[in-house]
Amino acid sequence: MMPPVRIAMWSGPRNISTTMMRSFENRPDCIVMDEPFYAHYLQKTGLAHPMRQEILQAQPTDADDVIEKIGAPHDAPVLFCKLMTHHLTDAVPTAWFERMRHFFLIRDPAQMLASYAAKTDDHESVLVSLKREEELFDQVMQLSGEIPPVIDAQDMLANPQAMLTLLCEKLDICFRSEMLHWPSGPRDSDGIWASHWYGSVNTSTGFRAPATMPVPARADFAKLLEACQPHYDRLYSQRLTAG
Repeated sequence: MMPPVRIAMWSGPRNISTTMMRSFENRPDCIVMDEPFYAHYLQKTGLAHPMRQEILQAQPTDADDVIEKIGAPHDAPVLFCKLMTHHLTDAVPTAWFERMRHFFLIRDPAQMLASYAAKTDDHESVLVSLKREEELFDQVMQLSGEIPPVIDAQDMLANPQAMLTLLCEKLDICFRSEMLHWPSGPRDSDGIWASHWYGSVNTSTGFRAPATMPVPARADFAKLLEACQPHYDRLYSQRLTAG
């Protein structure tokens, strides 16, 4: 049996990352992992995220155990890992990157922050995730010798078929039309935190633009967005375009 294609999608919070996971999971040849380093991240940082105790009990907290699970044999030809960039603490080794095909998902940080602020007080994670995403982008580029694919959420929502076709080409897998639509509702593969975070995506049956949310007029948010912008702009300049 051929080893599965293992895809690592790196994203910050409140992006369209769960929608992308739905898209890939609807392929008949694909299984998914939902944020497998989340419990490790919570244990290392001590952050009081919603459903913290449930997450710590539901997932391994040891990074080596998570990496072993990602690298284990799988029943499907394609394994899709939805990975939050800020979950990858300095305690996580990265030798396993060589076995993965990577791409990076980005979104306007103002919209990330507005959406995240409605769910949690951990606002700094938006900046941490973008800084970490740029670092991981550089690390993967150095490892492969090539620019890894970068997808901007707005581009994906504007033309999902063209963008998914281009992304699949870059990942060296075939595009499947099943990636464009899926049944509504939760999945057994969803993380235990889904009840808090996935309300909107569970009503979806395809790609749709999220509601635009105004960023609260707060000095700390303005400062945070100013710090986020250079990291987003750098990644945005490398994004795939279907035009």
